[in-house]
Amino acid sequence: MVRVAVVGGGISGLTAAYRLRKRLGDTARITVCEAAPLLGGKLRTVELAGRPFDIGAEAFLARRPEGLALAREVGLADELTHPAAASATVRAGGRTLPLPRGTLMGVPATGDAVAGVLSEEGRGRVEAESRLPGLALPERDVSLGGLLRERFGDELVDRLVDPLLGGVYAGGADGLGLRATMPGLAAAVDAGASSLTEAAAAQLPASPSTAPVFATLTGGLGTLAERLAKEAAADVRLGVPVRALRMLPEGGWRLTLGAAAPAHAPQDAELDADAVVLAVPAPAASRLLADVAPAAAEALAGVELASMAVVGLALPPGTELPRASGLLIGERERRADGTPFAAKAFTFSARKWPHHAADGAPVLIRGSVGRFGEAQRLRATDEELLRLVREDLAELTGVTAEPVDAVVQRWGGGLPQYGVGHLDRVARVERAVAEVPGLAVAGAALHGVGVPACIATADAAVRRVVGN
Repeated sequence: MVRVAVVGGGISGLTAAYRLRKRLGDTARITVCEAAPLLGGKLRTVELAGRPFDIGAEAFLARRPEGLALAREVGLADELTHPAAASATVRAGGRTLPLPRGTLMGVPATGDAVAGVLSEEGRGRVEAESRLPGLALPERDVSLGGLLRERFGDELVDRLVDPLLGGVYAGGADGLGLRATMPGLAAAVDAGASSLTEAAAAQLPASPSTAPVFATLTGGLGTLAERLAKEAAADVRLGVPVRALRMLPEGGWRLTLGAAAPAHAPQDAELDADAVVLAVPAPAASRLLADVAPAAAEALAGVELASMAVVGLALPPGTELPRASGLLIGERERRADGTPFAAKAFTFSARKWPHHAADGAPVLIRGSVGRFGEAQRLRATDEELLRLVREDLAELTGVTAEPVDAVVQRWGGGLPQYGVGHLDRVARVERAVAEVPGLAVAGAALHGVGVPACIATADAAVRRVVGN
C-alpha cells in the first residue's frame, strides 16, 4: 500500500494522516482533501486582541488518554495546561448558582447534591426516586429526557441536565439516547442498580479526584492540528471537496474532486488511492458511501445535526468578571423582560485558563449560541449575535464593558445528535464498511463528539486500512 486518501482535514482526518505516515513510512503517498479553506475543522484558533483564542473546541477531556497522549507525541507537552480552580455556575430558576457536585452530568446521587439548584419539590422528587418501582432498561436505547422526567420530574432536566448537555451536544436530554450519551449510568443499571440515584452513586468516585478533568494548549488547540499536518507530511488539498467515490475493477479507489462536474475536467479532478479514510460529517459521508456501502450511507443519513455559534469577546484589561469559570444557561431561563436568553453558556476564559489571566492582558470571554432545532436564532447577523450576547452578559453578570475586539464563528451542522438508536446506527455503519476492503470511517458522528473520541476513531480507521 503506497497511496491513501484521507477525506476531511479536522482532528479525525489529520490524526489518521499522521498515523498513516508513521505506519507506512516516508514513501507512502498520503493525500488529505479538505473542502474548507483551512485545516483543523473545529480546532480553530484565531487572534483575538493579539492573543491566540479558540473559537471551536476550547478543551478536551484529560481523563481519557488519547488527547494528552497525542499532544505529547507530536511535541506539544510543554503547551499542555489545565483549568484554574474556579468552579462553574448555572442559571437555575432565575438565579445564578454554583454548579452542584455529586452528580453525573446532572443526574444526582442524592437529593442533597442538588439542594439549592432545585426547589424543595424538585429536591423531594430526587429523594423519592429510589423508592419508585425498580428500574430495568431494555437492551435498546431509550430517551434520556423521557426517563429522567419520568423518574425525577421536569425540574432536574430543565435546570441542570439540559444546560450541561447543551455544552456538549447543543441538544437537550429529550432528543438524546441514554446509552449513547451516558453509557456509565446505563451500565450501572444493567449491573443491578434499581434506581438512577443508585446508578449515579455507583459511577461517582468515593472521594473527589484531584486529577484535572480538562486540558488545552496554551497556543490554542489549532496548534495540534498544525503539528499533525506537519508531521503527516501529506499532500494537502484545501478547498477541494470530494464529490464521488468508487471502487476500481482492478482494486483500489477513485475519488472525483470538486464541488461540481467541470465542463472539461482537469488532470487532477480525479485521485486514485489504494485505501480511503472518510473523516467527514455524517451527511457528506452518507453521500460518498451511497454506491459503495449503501447500508452505511442509509444509517449515516439518519444522524441529525445541531448548529451553533461562538462569540469571542476581548474586554479591556482590568474588567472584573464573576469568580467562576463559566455559566450554563437552561433553555427555559428568561431575562427580566420575559424573553429567552440568546446565549446557552459563557466561558470566562480569563478566569478558567491560567494562560489567559496575565496582568495587563485583555479579559477574554466566550459566549455560545445555538441549540438543536433553534435555527431561527442563528439567522441573525454577526453584529446582532454580538449585541445579543453582550446584553445577556450584562444581565447575567453586570459586565457592560465595551469590547476592544470581538469575533463571531458559526458552526453550521457542527454537532451530531446522539439520539435514541444512535448506537444501533453506528453499528450498522461499521458492519457495512467492514465488508468493503480498503475503506474506513472516522469522526464525531461515531463514538463521541470530543477530541479524544475523535482521535480514537481515527486510530481505529488506520488499523482497519493498514492492518494491526
